[in-house]
Amino acid sequence: MLVALSETFGTDLARGIGAILLYAIVGLLLMLLGFYAIDFTTPGKLSELVRRGLPNAVMVTASGLVSMAFIVVVAIWASASDLTEGLITALVYGLVGIIAQVLAVRLLEWATRIDVRSTIESETFAPASMVVAAAHVALGLVVAVAIS
Repeated sequence: MLVALSETFGTDLARGIGAILLYAIVGLLLMLLGFYAIDFTTPGKLSELVRRGLPNAVMVTASGLVSMAFIVVVAIWASASDLTEGLITALVYGLVGIIAQVLAVRLLEWATRIDVRSTIESETFAPASMVVAAAHVALGLVVAVAIS
């Protein structure tokens, strides 16, 4: 059985692989920036607290990363179809989304009057960490949908 491929199949395939790699790099950069934005704006040093195995810090950090992933995925999905324009719009939408996410979570934490520092630094599970984690995920979804 002979399979006929279009004349541009190889070029199209190579272009697609390149696009995947470029979007993956943009996504990784945005995720790193998102993590550092969460770490910088959350009282205490999250990465240190996570390494120490503090359960509330782990929960807040994990939920923050999931919320950033929602934003990054939708920013890439909503980007323009042209590769160059798409990479630029994904990067810009992602950056704006990360800023909006961080500000929204901090505002919600302020409104609920949760002492985030003592919550994430606690060596035992603190129920308030579920509220902070839920705020991260919920607001991440809201910001992601706002991007779309």
